[in-house]
Amino acid sequence: MKKLLVVTDNADFSRQITDILISAGYYADYAVSVRDAIDKANSDGFDIVLMDTAMPGMKGIEAIREIKQIRPMTKVVIITASATIEDAIDSIKCGAVDYLPKPFTTERLLDIIKREIEETTFAKEISAVDMDFILGSISNPLRRNLIKLVHQHSMRFMELNRELSLIDHTRLVFHIKQLKDCGIITQDTSRAYLLTDRGVRVYKGMMILETFLVTDS
Repeated sequence: MKKLLVVTDNADFSRQITDILISAGYYADYAVSVRDAIDKANSDGFDIVLMDTAMPGMKGIEAIREIKQIRPMTKVVIITASATIEDAIDSIKCGAVDYLPKPFTTERLLDIIKREIEETTFAKEISAVDMDFILGSISNPLRRNLIKLVHQHSMRFMELNRELSLIDHTRLVFHIKQLKDCGIITQDTSRAYLLTDRGVRVYKGMMILETFLVTDS
């Protein structure tokens, strides 16, 4: 479960935002001072900090720097009633990833949180895999056809072999292994092949390439 921290000097507003986040399925806490926020970020390791820049004592910009020093992977989203371009630029320079001007809707708040979590998840996956290996794995047309087939519905080995019209079964074994090794396909309890979550994203990427980048000769 992703952990979020709300930082404003208005306890009622902080509790309101925290309740929205909890209702959306996140772990959420709040702080009403910059020092409390820094202490909580240091001890609890929040994934995202929502911080009002208009805080008493230490400025929000300075707090961003300190939080990023303590927890470099923590994302900071600025909340402010004075949404100026200069403030946005200064916040981003200090490590903020987004800017949420008041007043904002619940939908806008949750959209930002969802996007930042998705970007964090994607970044972690990218850093954990060899992109050259993945791209090489889908460079073969037979493997691309395999991905398209199992994207439609899970299929067993002989069903795939029949759909691909392969005479030599060992070819299919080889290509399936390539896709399994880079986490694109897997097998369910019935031994049928299907796409992993990464495989679904790879499939979508293939479709974008085919639609927008591949031109007729």
